[in-house]
Amino acid sequence: MTSIRAVALAAGVSVSTVSRAINNPELVNAETRRRVLECADRLGYRPNRAARSLVLGRTSNVGLIVPDIANPVFAPFIKGVEAYFRDTDYAVFLADTDEDAATEVRLAEAMVERADGLILCAPRMSGMRVRAIAAKTTVVLANRLSRTVPSIALDFGPGIAQALSHLNALGHRRIAFLAGPRDSWSNRQRRKFLTAGCAERGIELIELGPYEPKFTGGYRAADEALATGVSAVFAYNDLVALGVLSRLHARGVRVPDDLSIVGFDDVPTASMVSPPLTTVAVPIPALARAASAMLLAELRAAHPDGGRVAPPPRPPAPELETRLLIRSTTGPT
Repeated sequence: MTSIRAVALAAGVSVSTVSRAINNPELVNAETRRRVLECADRLGYRPNRAARSLVLGRTSNVGLIVPDIANPVFAPFIKGVEAYFRDTDYAVFLADTDEDAATEVRLAEAMVERADGLILCAPRMSGMRVRAIAAKTTVVLANRLSRTVPSIALDFGPGIAQALSHLNALGHRRIAFLAGPRDSWSNRQRRKFLTAGCAERGIELIELGPYEPKFTGGYRAADEALATGVSAVFAYNDLVALGVLSRLHARGVRVPDDLSIVGFDDVPTASMVSPPLTTVAVPIPALARAASAMLLAELRAAHPDGGRVAPPPRPPAPELETRLLIRSTTGPT
C-alpha cells in the first residue's frame, strides 16, 4: 500500500502538505494541490480512514437504522440511501431493530461512536429518546416528524382519502382498520386520517389490533375482521393485507365478493398475488433521497472542514404524497 510519504516525495512537498491537499484543499494553492492529487492518483494512494478520522474529528461513516430489513418496503429505502452516499466520502452502516424500540435505542447509542450522523427510518423509540440521541450526534428522521430534530415524512392524507372515496363509491359503509404497532408514528397517522375521512363520508370505522406488521399478523387478523361483519378492511401495510388474503382463501372467503381489502406501501408482491392487491403506494425512493440530502446538508454544516463549505439554508423538505393504486381486491358490496 502506497504511503503518504511516497506521495510527498513524488510531489516534492512535505507530508503535512499532502495531508492538507487531501483533507483541507482550500489551504493549499491550486498548482500544489493539483500536483499532489495527480501523484496520489498515479501511485494509488488511499488515505487511512482511521487516521483521517482522528485528524478531522469525524469518521466519514453514516448510520442507517430500519425497523425490519425483511419487510420489502424498506429495501428501496436502504438502496436509495446507499446510492445517494455512494458518490460522497461517506460509508453507510446498516442496522435492523426487528421492530423493537429498546434494540433501536441500543443500536443508535452504539452508532453515535462510529458514525458522524444517523438516519432513523420510521423509528419506534420515544420522542425523549430521539432528542437524547440527537443531542449526541447529527440525526435525521425519515417518515416521522419532529419539531426539534430534522425530519421528513410521507403525507398519508391523499392516499387514504382516495382509498376511502373508492370504498365509499363501491357502497362500503362499515370498514375495519387492522392497526400496526402502537409505537409507530405511521400507525398513528394512518389512524388519524382514516378516522377523519370515515367521519366525513359517514363510514363506520372499527379498529382492530394492534397486529404484528408482518404476514403472520394479517393471517391472525383475518378471522377477527370477519367476525365484525365489515365489508372491507384497511390493513396497516401490504404484508398484513397479504396475510389476510391468504387466510380468507384458506377459509373459502371470496375477495372482493365477500370482503374487500386495501393495503399500504405497494411492495412488489402486491401486484403479483391473485387477486392483485389494491393498495396505497408510498414514494419510498424519494423519501430515501430527501432524508439522505438532509443528513448530508446537516453534516456539511457541522463539519465544514476537509474542503467543505457550509451549505446555504436548507429549503423546506418536499411534500411526499401517497396515492391509491386500484387493483382487484376491492369491489362493490
